[in-house]
Amino acid sequence: MPPTARIAEFPKTAAEQARWWERHILEVLDGLLPDAPEGTVPRSEFDPKRTSLAQRERAKAAELTAAGHPMTASGIKQRRQRYQRDGLVGLADGRSAKQMPEFGRVAPAVVEAMRQTIAETAEASSKTIGFVVWRTTQILADREDAEGIELPSQRTLYRLFDKLATGTHATGSATTRRSVSARPAGPFGEVPACAPGEWMQIDSTPLDVLVRLDEGIAEKVELTGMVDLATRSLPAAVLRPTTKAADASALLARSIAPETMRPGWSDALRMSRSVMPHRRLLDLDERLEHAAARPVIVPDTIVCDHGKVFISKNFRASCRYLGITLQPTHKASPFEKGAIEKTLGSVATLFAQFVAGYTGRSTDRRGRGLENGPLWSLPELQSLLDEWIVAVWQNRPHDALRDPDSPKRAFSPNEKYATLLESCGYVPAPLNGEDYVELLPERWQAINAYGIRINHRTYDGAELGPLRRQHSGVVEKKGLWEIHYDPYDVSRVWVRDRRNEADPWITVFWKHLRRVGVPFGELAWDHARAQVPGGTEEQIADAAAALLRRAHDGPTAEKGRPARRSRRDRRVAARTRATATDRPIPDPPAVDPTHDEETDTEVAKVIPLGLFDPFSNPWRRT
Repeated sequence: MPPTARIAEFPKTAAEQARWWERHILEVLDGLLPDAPEGTVPRSEFDPKRTSLAQRERAKAAELTAAGHPMTASGIKQRRQRYQRDGLVGLADGRSAKQMPEFGRVAPAVVEAMRQTIAETAEASSKTIGFVVWRTTQILADREDAEGIELPSQRTLYRLFDKLATGTHATGSATTRRSVSARPAGPFGEVPACAPGEWMQIDSTPLDVLVRLDEGIAEKVELTGMVDLATRSLPAAVLRPTTKAADASALLARSIAPETMRPGWSDALRMSRSVMPHRRLLDLDERLEHAAARPVIVPDTIVCDHGKVFISKNFRASCRYLGITLQPTHKASPFEKGAIEKTLGSVATLFAQFVAGYTGRSTDRRGRGLENGPLWSLPELQSLLDEWIVAVWQNRPHDALRDPDSPKRAFSPNEKYATLLESCGYVPAPLNGEDYVELLPERWQAINAYGIRINHRTYDGAELGPLRRQHSGVVEKKGLWEIHYDPYDVSRVWVRDRRNEADPWITVFWKHLRRVGVPFGELAWDHARAQVPGGTEEQIADAAAALLRRAHDGPTAEKGRPARRSRRDRRVAARTRATATDRPIPDPPAVDPTHDEETDTEVAKVIPLGLFDPFSNPWRRT
C-alpha cells in the first residue's frame, strides 16, 4: 500500500495541490471524478471503453492548458505513474517537504562533544546551559583535530542543547536525572505473580510527616513497608526514627501475623465483616478470630535494593530462617522494584498529607512553623497508619488489579486476595518467642570468665557457668558462641546453647541493669560513651541513665533557670524512648551477677556524724 499518511509531512499548500491533481489523474484512469454522483456517465474523451489511456492523457493536457494550466501529455503521464506508484504523496511537490539535517549545519564533532558533556552531568550536581556550552568547547579544544572543527555561534549551541538534552533533565532535578540515566534502553518487563506472597517488594523511605518525640523534639521518621505484587496488599508497615535490620526482620514477623483489632477501631474493620472468607480461614488459623481486615501473607520471594538494612546478615538470616528467597535488584535500578516505590509514594499522597505536621516532599513545599503546631507522637502515628491501611488501602480499587476479561472493573487488594485464596489456599505460619529471637541480629562472641562483652557492656548470669571459656563446637567460627541482640534494647542478649536442643536460648542480662530503669538502645549508649571519653563501664551506664532520667523528668531548676541541654542530647533521648515504648521492660535478674548468692544481707549499725559548730572550741575534750 502506498504511504498515504506521509502527506501530513508536506505544507498545507502542497497537500492541497496534490489533492487537486488527484482528481484529474483519477479521471484519466477511471473516466470519472472521485466525488461524481452515482450513475454519472463519463465524458466521451475520458470514457475508458471508447478511448485509450494515451488519448485520455492528451485530452487532459489539452483541458488543463485551455483552463490556464499549461501541461503536456508527457507531464500527465509522469504524474499518473507517480500516483500509481506512491499514491497521493507522488503528486506532491517533493521540494516543499525537503527536511534539513537533524542538527543543521553543525559539525558532527560538536554534536558528539555536547553529548559527552550531557552524559557527564548524569551523576553530577545540576548546572546551567552555560556550563554545558563551556564544557563542550573545552572538549573540542582538547581534540587533536581541533583546528579543523568550526565552532558555531553561542545561539546555535543553545539550540543544539535544546535538541540533545530533551528528556535528560540535564539542568533540572538531580534525582530525576539519575533516575532517567539508569533507565534501561529496552521495554519494561513484568514478573507475573499468581499467588499471594509469590513476589513481594520491600523498601524504606522518609515519611513526610513530623512527629513529636519526647523532650518536644519534632523530627521526621522512616517508613518501611512491604507490598505484595499479586494483590497489591500492604501486609506490614512500620515507622521508626532510623530503620535497622531488626525492624526489617520484625516486618517479616508482622507480615505473617494477623492484625488484631484495637480499641477505638470501628467494627466495620473486622475481617469477619470484610470480603475475605473469614469463617473458612478461622478453621485453619485461630488467630484470625479477632483479626482486622488485613491479609496474612507468607512471603516466598522478596525483592529489595542494596540498602544496608536489607543486605545485612541479620535480614538475610531472617529470610533463610523463614524459607524466604531474597532477590536484590541491580544497583541504581529502582525501576526493578517500582511497585513498592509507587506504593510508598501513594502513602504520601493518600495518607501523609492529611496528617498534622505534613512537610511536603521537598523544602520548597514545606510550610512555616510546623514544629510549633500539633504533632502526633510516634506510637500514635503508627496506630493511625495501621488503621488507614486496614480501612482505606485494603478496600481501595487498585488500577493494577483489573480483570483481564472486564478491564473496566478494578479490584481492591482484599477482593483480589479473596479471589486468589480460592486457587492458592492458605497456610498459617505462627511465630513464637524463639522465632522472634531468631529474627534479631546475630554476632559471634567468646564467653569469658567475666561473661560476654559487647560494645563495652558486660552481660553475665549464672546459666553461663558451664559455658565460660569453652568451645562452642562451631569450628567455622573458631569456637565462638552465637549471640542475638536487640539494637533497641541493650538490657539483655540471647546465647544459643547448641547442646540443649529442647531449650537452646539462654537469656543473659546486662551486668549494670539495675542502674538503668528503662531499656535503651545502641544510639543512647554510643552517645553516652562519647560524653564520657575513656570512662569505665559503670560511668557510661550512669551517664546513659542520667540522659534518660533527664528526658523523663523534664528540665531541672538550676539557679532559677532550667538546665540547658544540647539538641543532640534531647534528640538521642527522644529517639531512644520512641523505640522503647512498644517493648516490654525486662524483669531484672533474680540474682545480681556482681554479688555472690550467700552475701550477708544484715544491715550494719549506722553511726551518724555530728553537726559542725564554727563557734565551738575544736581542742576541747568532750
